[in-house]
Amino acid sequence: MSNARKKLRVLYSFPHKLGAGRICTTAWHQIAGAASAGVEMTVYCGSLVRRLPPSVAVHTTLSWRTLRIPYRLLGTRLACALHDQIVARKLKQMAGRFDIVHVWPLAAARTIKAACQLGMISVLERPNAHTRFAYEVVQQECRKLGISMPPGHEHEFNAKLLHHEELEYELADYLLCPSEFVARTFLDRGFAPRKLARHQYGFDDKVYFAAAPPRAVNPGLTMIFVGGCAPRKGLHYALDAWLHSSASKTGSFLIAGAFIPGYADLLSRQLSHPSVKVLGHRTDIADLMRQSDVLTLPSIEEGSALVTSEARGCGCVLLVSDAAGAICRDGKDGFIHAARDVDMLRQHIDSLDQQPELLAQMRKSSLSTINEITWTAAGLRLAKIYQAVTEERRPEPAAI
Repeated sequence: MSNARKKLRVLYSFPHKLGAGRICTTAWHQIAGAASAGVEMTVYCGSLVRRLPPSVAVHTTLSWRTLRIPYRLLGTRLACALHDQIVARKLKQMAGRFDIVHVWPLAAARTIKAACQLGMISVLERPNAHTRFAYEVVQQECRKLGISMPPGHEHEFNAKLLHHEELEYELADYLLCPSEFVARTFLDRGFAPRKLARHQYGFDDKVYFAAAPPRAVNPGLTMIFVGGCAPRKGLHYALDAWLHSSASKTGSFLIAGAFIPGYADLLSRQLSHPSVKVLGHRTDIADLMRQSDVLTLPSIEEGSALVTSEARGCGCVLLVSDAAGAICRDGKDGFIHAARDVDMLRQHIDSLDQQPELLAQMRKSSLSTINEITWTAAGLRLAKIYQAVTEERRPEPAAI
């Protein structure tokens, strides 16, 4: 950030175990990236699993020293509500200390209201598509397949949770959307374009890096799928496309991830094909990616799947749907197909299987620009968004 500009002060509120897996990793990297870009970050999190840079002030709401309030005891919603209440109260005690409040779903409403009273700008993280859209498309897909989401699953319809999240959407000044797909699900619901701020997620280039020297071109394409094996990820579409492609005769399709109940049974015939290797949950994902030529993610709904950038870092060419939220250029870094379009995905698999020179060219192109999708690059982009929203709208403090 320019020295001529005032250093931005951000209160970052995250109700979960910061630095743990999934979104907890995403939040950790966002904070570290924004701090390295020159933003003054103050963090309130449920608990801290991984240390942040010394410049970041960290406060925990659901833990004290070695003592932690068990999330399982409270339940996620109650834990988030308690965190939100604590942060809102702290924020009112620190009036004038911050320019922006960055909040996460289910722990945002009270904090946003407090920020509004203090004349501060609020930005709400949207790690996935509009929740109503996500519920609808997952329900449609499950009905088509004849299965149901497991009780308590994050994509099982929950009217109370949906109402709460939609309230947060309305209260927040800006929604941080990590992909054009996510932004489109909000535009389609009537949200104003100016309310949607497009940022991006990244990947850890210390973990996800390509093999050196480059992987040799071997006979037979190796395609990998990484993620939770559930209808929203579109694995059934990937299997259909693979088994109708030339690659299934000499190549391998690796599936790394755990299946929801009933889904593997539904796909048992496809999964039993000799070219398909079901690996289950794995902790060596980076190594598996380095052994693969392409990563497929034919999702029907996503935010911006981190696995797609991680795969690019490891040298995989992407074969993804337009709902995957992947950062890539169609025909250059990978191929993008319309969600549910099995024939288009099959054609993309065939192209890379039958033209090894095209595979090598696209891999080289993808690796040439991966510095643009690291967490460092994401942190710089987030810092610019913080700056842009403060310049666009500086609200007057409301009466308390």
